[in-house]
Amino acid sequence: MTNIMHDPMAALVPIVIEQSNRGERSFDIYSRLLRERIIFVTGQVEDHMASLIVAQLLFLESENPKKDIWMYINSPGGVVTAGMAIHDTMKYIRPQVGTVCIGQAASMGSFLLAAGEPGKRIALSNARIMVHQPSGGAQGMASDIEIQAKEILRIRRRLNDLYVKYTGQSLEAVERAMDRDTFLEADEAKAFGLVDEVFDRRPAAAESAEA
Repeated sequence: MTNIMHDPMAALVPIVIEQSNRGERSFDIYSRLLRERIIFVTGQVEDHMASLIVAQLLFLESENPKKDIWMYINSPGGVVTAGMAIHDTMKYIRPQVGTVCIGQAASMGSFLLAAGEPGKRIALSNARIMVHQPSGGAQGMASDIEIQAKEILRIRRRLNDLYVKYTGQSLEAVERAMDRDTFLEADEAKAFGLVDEVFDRRPAAAESAEA
C-alpha cells in the first residue's frame, strides 16, 4: 500500500475487483498498481512517506530483482533526510528505478526525479520541475547555530555534487540554478539534464513491452 493511503482522502480511493480461479479479489487502486511495479511519490517528502516508499522498493526487489520499477513523482519536496532515504534505497536495490514526473517535482522531488536510472527519467509535457538549495533554521546558543549552519552547507555541497553527477552540468551551472528557486518546464528540465525524455503520450514501444 502506498503513501497515498496515509491521506485522509483515502476513503475515496477506488477499489479494483479482479476475477481469478480462486474467486474475486479486491485491491485499492494503488496496491493494484504496485503489483505492476509502479510506486507513487506524492505530497510532502517526510519520514512516514519515505518509510512506505522504501518498504515498497524493498518488497518489489524481493519479488523480482531484475525487473524495472517505475516511480511516479508529484511532490513539492520536503525533508532532505527523508528524501535521501528514498534516494539511497533506489540506488541500493538491484532493479533499475525509472522516474516519471507528473504535475510537479520540486526541491527533493526534483532530486529524486533526476536520480532515476539514466535513460529512464521522464517528464510529462505539462510537468513543472523546480530546484533550489536546502533551507533550514536554528536556534539556541551561538555555537549550536554555527554547527547547524555548517551542516546545511555540507548538505548543500553534497546535493550539488549529486546534481552534477545526474545532470552532466558543471558545478558552477548547478550552483547558479540552485542558488534560488529555479522553475523549469519539462523541455527545459530535459535540456538541463534532470530528465531524459518528455512525453505527452506513452511511446508505442513501451506499450508493446508492457503487453
